[in-house]
Amino acid sequence: MPATKKLLSLIHKTPDVCGGDACIRDTRIMVWLLVALKHEGLADEEILADYPGLTAEDLAAAWQYYGQHRDEIDDAIAAQETDDED
Repeated sequence: MPATKKLLSLIHKTPDVCGGDACIRDTRIMVWLLVALKHEGLADEEILADYPGLTAEDLAAAWQYYGQHRDEIDDAIAAQETDDED
């Protein structure tokens, strides 16, 4: 399996889990959350320390997914920020 497909196979979207948002493997850790943490300035090592169930390969998959689905993830981050303000 090519590396790109292998990484993207780590991303799952399940309609009744986390609102159908893209998550890492079978976790409830959403790609948009990881991207938001990265945008806040956290390094991969810090994210991995905060989420010990994740691997460097999981983060690589999240960054790759974001690169291919930027609008989806940016919209999810914006929606969460709006929810937090309410």
